[in-house]
Amino acid sequence: MKPIPTHSSNGDQPSAGDGRKAVFLDRDGVINRMVYNPDFGIVDSPANPDEFVLLPGVGPAVKQINQIGLLVIVISNQPGIAKGKISKDLFDKITHKMHCTLSEHEAYLDGVYYCLHHPEAIIEEFRQVCDCRKPKPGLIERAARESNIDLNASYFVGDGITDMAAGQTVGATCLFVGSRKEYILDEFYRKGVQPDYIVKDLVDAVSVICTLENGEGGLEPFVFPRVSGVA
Repeated sequence: MKPIPTHSSNGDQPSAGDGRKAVFLDRDGVINRMVYNPDFGIVDSPANPDEFVLLPGVGPAVKQINQIGLLVIVISNQPGIAKGKISKDLFDKITHKMHCTLSEHEAYLDGVYYCLHHPEAIIEEFRQVCDCRKPKPGLIERAARESNIDLNASYFVGDGITDMAAGQTVGATCLFVGSRKEYILDEFYRKGVQPDYIVKDLVDAVSVICTLENGEGGLEPFVFPRVSGVA
């Protein structure tokens, strides 16, 4: 199993055009199912390995990225330990299960980077305003330095506005896993964030990425339509 970085670090963003291509993935909602947590009354990240379940088609989709020679790197905010919702041991076991379930599909991750911080953490060690919690791009930039990645030639796939903001900041092509519902588009517009493509899931995202990598035409980048509050 590959080493799993879990902390941010400072440094300059690598220059474009001199590195490898990567597909950065958010974890929860892109790779695995979200879980309803009755104790907190919210839909949240898995709290134990039994709750970690790959979304349909994720294993083959990651394998397809592996096969075309792009790095696959997870970039995820995971404040569960900081908030006292999960132990470090269970958290590590969830990550181990992620690797194992992907390997069942002959797929693998080239890196996993977590931000464990939260500004309102109940555990002092993790209570901070850091440079690695998305929408800040610290984790992406660290991965780029450590794996010699050309960010302008890479992709970010996520289901949150913070994912798209982080990817947009480093110049990656951003694919939003979600819908074109008006309230979502309104929020993107208010935050000044625009994904390059909107896809239904990781399988759809990988199809778009493969089309772009093959230099094929026919894809229409996302452009803001007339939504409420937009002239």
